[in-house]
Amino acid sequence: MICYEYRCRCCYLVYYALTILSKLDFDNVLTSKLLKTILTDKEKQHWQEGHQYEAYDFMGSRLTDDGVYFAVWAPHAYSVSVVGEFNNWDGREHPMEKDEDTGIWTTFIPDIEHWALYKYELKTAENAPPFLKSDPYAYAMEVRPKTASLVYDLSDYAWDDEEWMENREQRQSFQQPISIYEVHLASWKRKGEDNNEYLSYRELAHDLVPYVKDCGFTHIELMPIAEHPYDPSWGYQVTGYFAPTSRLGDPKDFMYFVDECHKNGIGVIMDWVPGHFPKDEQGLQMFDSTPLYEYEDPKKREQKDWGTYIFDYGKDGVRNFLLSNAHYWCNKYHIDGLRVDAVASMLYLDYSKEPGEWSPNKYGGNEHLEAIQFLKDFNKMIHGEFPGILTFAEESTSWPGVTTPVHEDGLGFDYKWNMGWMNDTLAYIQKSPKEREDDPNKITFPMMYNYSENFILPFSHDEVVHLKKPLVWKSTGNEDEQFSNLRLLFTYLFGHPGKKLLFMGDEFAETSEWAEDRSLHWHLLDHKRHQGIKKLVDDLNRLYKQEESLHQLDKDPNGFEWIALGKEQVSVFSFLRKAKEPSNHLLFILNFSDRQISDYSVGPFKGEQYRIIFNSESEYYGGIDKGGHYGLGEEQHVWMEPYSALVLKPERELE
Repeated sequence: MICYEYRCRCCYLVYYALTILSKLDFDNVLTSKLLKTILTDKEKQHWQEGHQYEAYDFMGSRLTDDGVYFAVWAPHAYSVSVVGEFNNWDGREHPMEKDEDTGIWTTFIPDIEHWALYKYELKTAENAPPFLKSDPYAYAMEVRPKTASLVYDLSDYAWDDEEWMENREQRQSFQQPISIYEVHLASWKRKGEDNNEYLSYRELAHDLVPYVKDCGFTHIELMPIAEHPYDPSWGYQVTGYFAPTSRLGDPKDFMYFVDECHKNGIGVIMDWVPGHFPKDEQGLQMFDSTPLYEYEDPKKREQKDWGTYIFDYGKDGVRNFLLSNAHYWCNKYHIDGLRVDAVASMLYLDYSKEPGEWSPNKYGGNEHLEAIQFLKDFNKMIHGEFPGILTFAEESTSWPGVTTPVHEDGLGFDYKWNMGWMNDTLAYIQKSPKEREDDPNKITFPMMYNYSENFILPFSHDEVVHLKKPLVWKSTGNEDEQFSNLRLLFTYLFGHPGKKLLFMGDEFAETSEWAEDRSLHWHLLDHKRHQGIKKLVDDLNRLYKQEESLHQLDKDPNGFEWIALGKEQVSVFSFLRKAKEPSNHLLFILNFSDRQISDYSVGPFKGEQYRIIFNSESEYYGGIDKGGHYGLGEEQHVWMEPYSALVLKPERELE
């Protein structure tokens, strides 16, 4: 009597024998019945409806005590086999059987072990030449340039982050401070005689994590760590969506890294790339010899900016793949947030396309309806399955409702990158003193739309590459003035409403553009000027976390008040940041001019007495240790150096 249970060793052996018989074209009902126990009716239903959120539990290669179960979606293939070292890469040895309802091919192979190499061999017709594909659902991949998938078991990692997970929802609530350190793990720091050897995930756990904690950041954002073959893609051209890159270690090593972040009170955000995928032969493109993961329509298929293909969000199998991938990182790796890359490219059919290169949607517009629905479904799924996990949109247009809940017809993200603020701010900081006088709106305008979305203020990797110059060299003037401008810029960042993001190296004034093939220039911290920038960022992070006025009311008009708009005293701006208790506030004064300010009135504030709690020109930060205030109540005045910032707090709040 056969029980048809795929966990049963007897049935494994019977099934193995049946697969051998199937080569002789014997039609055996036992084979199909066994396959049905592997892919349950419920799983099939969810797959066919396009909301299978945990496909990673039965797709790909799944290790058992007796061998490995394989499943791959290839509905248009004539035949599919599993090949690997265990069968000398011979596609005749282990054919798979197709479930016609789903297009999923399955098989079980006994006695395959952890770390076994494999691929899928597919044919388009009986006598057609076979071709090989990596497993889209593989948990692990070979180190590039090799492309085989690896059998890997995730089940026995012992997490030690219970305290973080229990309190994550409260820690990541909107009224809490969020200050993000954006990192490309392969180039943050390197080791070896030529300083060109990667740190492993475990080494980064004991080097990067304490560093980020010491700097005062609340989160690390990882540029894509899913497997990718081409280093200069920075991880944004993914071939192994379920596999942490093997450059830095194996999947459990990455789990250890996340675990150490959580044990040190650091959240982990991961860049996620559902907008496009590369054309690498072993990857998703033309997976079963037809446009499967990509659009069949050539006008919707290609993202020309990056030489990649666009996912077909209307197909259930593609939606299952992407939604289960997002679920996977949050579930299996305890990721705390997903930053969705290039959202603008997903929203518009005509993104980076000329007339004639795109077709309107069924309503005659340029909105990409399937992608919009996918983003809504993604956010509903994440927030429903994982309360407290954050989603971030890198979205550069004026699309309305990016952070509006889905039930109110928004896209449902928690935060949107404020690209307008970033562009205006960096454009302003690059102006000469006279040009700044003529364009104060670059500083004041972002508050006009500040309450339209929940914003992240990003100084990201994109701003320090491709001849854009590192932040410290963006302003004009001599080197002293450029460092003063950088201290002023960072003070403005931490004073402005919105959560914060800095790219690695910015915190110590990296003097070279970022490159993915080398380490940051850590020797710069041997110099006092760079040490000062690092101390300034550390202190701003701590001030940001300690002062409720700096994070409690980011999207509430009661949390911000302009005092001076850079006109009465040109290029000098001041504003209040307030907490829920209005008396709990800070006064920021920013001198973006090249003039010394000797008699700037702080009041009138009804006799309130202020004290300076932060001076960007402190010698401690590498400045010249000048700037201060005098007088009482409404007679208070400050003096300031060029390109400097002061933060003042009511005396009674300091008692």
